[in-house]
Amino acid sequence: MSQQAPKQRNYTPWVVTLTIVINLIVLVLMVSPKIKGFEHLDLTVLPMMNAIFNSFTTVFLLAALYFIKQKNITMHRRFIFAAFSTTALFLVTYLTYHALAPSTSYGGDGPLKYFYYFVLITHIIMAVPTVLLALLTAARGLNMQEEKHRKIARWTMPIWLYVSITGVLVYLLISPYY
Repeated sequence: MSQQAPKQRNYTPWVVTLTIVINLIVLVLMVSPKIKGFEHLDLTVLPMMNAIFNSFTTVFLLAALYFIKQKNITMHRRFIFAAFSTTALFLVTYLTYHALAPSTSYGGDGPLKYFYYFVLITHIIMAVPTVLLALLTAARGLNMQEEKHRKIARWTMPIWLYVSITGVLVYLLISPYY
């Protein structure tokens, strides 16, 4: 009796659609006027929640990396799912905040100002492909395409870690100006 390969699912439509939709929504919220009627709410808790969710994402990604180095695929997968969960929660609070609240300008000056803008700009630039990379990497992992998964994960993991860490750093740098 021959062993059959597991059925491959085609996640490509989901990966492409989610990547386009998420990045498009973020772009639209950055340039569109804010939704009115919520001025009475203190929305500054949302950026703090963003930082908390990014912190958890960082921890979960590092745990996933540790477990895959130990060849513990079950724990690796669980922590990757946890990282996706906290990233999804981040996305909800991020989109809510940027739909309702006016932009906050960085109020510092000197070298810290240049550092802040460097971190912010690189964070934004790297966040855009992270959506595609994370989803594609997950799809390949779910389909047990080990070699393809490993090849793209070598790029995805450090980029996703950079985005989650710099997300926290951006919050810490701008939080005094909310």
